Amino acid sequence: MARLRDEFLHRMEMFCDRVVDVVDSLDGQRRSRRVVDQLMGSGTSVGANVFEAYEAMSKKEFVKCLAISVRELNESRFWLRMISCRNWIKPEWLQTWEAECNELRKVMGTMIARSKGSTS
Repeated sequence: MARLRDEFLHRMEMFCDRVVDVVDSLDGQRRSRRVVDQLMGSGTSVGANVFEAYEAMSKKEFVKCLAISVRELNESRFWLRMISCRNWIKPEWLQTWEAECNELRKVMGTMIARSKGSTS
């Protein structure tokens, strides 16, 4: 039932890798453990659920996994904004993250809509 291109899977891996890099840098600065843990959890869950969708056994499962990824992406965006408000990351860096989150959300939203609308 694989419906995802390797390029998209790679993009998700890179997103998660950047999340881990941010968390590592914040850990070294002794930032709030709870906030950092929340970002790590939601940020890596985005990719994990996309990879689950890749192996989905049904269209319903595929859509469910992508929908969870979108929710986790929104949560990641929230935590990144919180981190930026505390000046733990540079504002321009946040803009790059938000742009990537928005693009990924649009891509996954399109995949969900097409999957729900297709009859196969």
